[in-house]
Amino acid sequence: MADLNLNSMGHFEAVARLGGVIKAAEELKVTPSAVSQQLRLLEQQLGVRLFHREKRHLSLTIDGERLYQTATQAFESIREVRNAIMRQRESFQLSIRVSPSFGERWLAPRLAEFSSAYPSWELRVDATPNFSDFETEVIDLDLRYGDGGWAGLYSSCILNDFILPMCSPSYLEQLKAESNDPREQLLSARLIESSKAYFRWDYWLPRNGIQGARMTYPFRFDRSSMSVQLARDGAGVVLESTTIAFEDLAAGSLVPISKEFDVIEFPGYWLVCPSRHMNRRAVRLFSEWVSHVGTRDAERVRTFLAERGFRTTLERRPNFIARD
Repeated sequence: MADLNLNSMGHFEAVARLGGVIKAAEELKVTPSAVSQQLRLLEQQLGVRLFHREKRHLSLTIDGERLYQTATQAFESIREVRNAIMRQRESFQLSIRVSPSFGERWLAPRLAEFSSAYPSWELRVDATPNFSDFETEVIDLDLRYGDGGWAGLYSSCILNDFILPMCSPSYLEQLKAESNDPREQLLSARLIESSKAYFRWDYWLPRNGIQGARMTYPFRFDRSSMSVQLARDGAGVVLESTTIAFEDLAAGSLVPISKEFDVIEFPGYWLVCPSRHMNRRAVRLFSEWVSHVGTRDAERVRTFLAERGFRTTLERRPNFIARD
């Protein structure tokens, strides 16, 4: 026996629940004749009568009553699930995954601004270096560090990053006491390594014509925030992100080594999710907000550096392995 026609079952359930063909047609937004046709098809398929037809009045037969009791429970369950899905889709609840350093140093300080603009929203932020598996995890979007182009996913750059060597003012004075040449300063400096950074010392030093630097690192971290903290405490020079370190630069607790070195700019932070997630209004609104804030902050950094005489060079590095 062929499977029941779900379209016919839907028409039957509506007629039985509402007590008539006309009311069912209004709810289903079809003609009464279309409803009657579906009822006849269902009865033909089952080989029984489902309704007693007396003039314009319909009443369920015993077989019709049995089918209706099961059908109405099934369709009510489907309607409840559908409504729950629709409420969730249009609700202002977001689950976000973000790298720990970016979440702590950039996103978290800006969430009060977001909350002021969207006071009724609920956010769950998961700070972890692991990227989301969107097929198995309940995550709406990732804020990822990298060079874009994640296969099979929607991605949009939300923030350009700026990279330069930095240290504490006191440590820079120590280096200047040994030499006025910033390249020689870096040859003798303690280099703090951010092991998952986009631009690391082994790439940056040769790029800037510095050969013979000590490529052993007394301090190596997989968290940019820890590298920046150690540099701020005077333990060495860090090659790091202004996104992570800008407040320290603005406050003067970190200073660039020298204006002789170009600041590297690159599209570093991305909003990533399956394309279907962008159909949710909450995801679209958050994407617009975080992109606006990221563009604003990148311009703020660019202005800060330009006012102090730094040159900025746009650059991307191939074969990059993503960081925390």
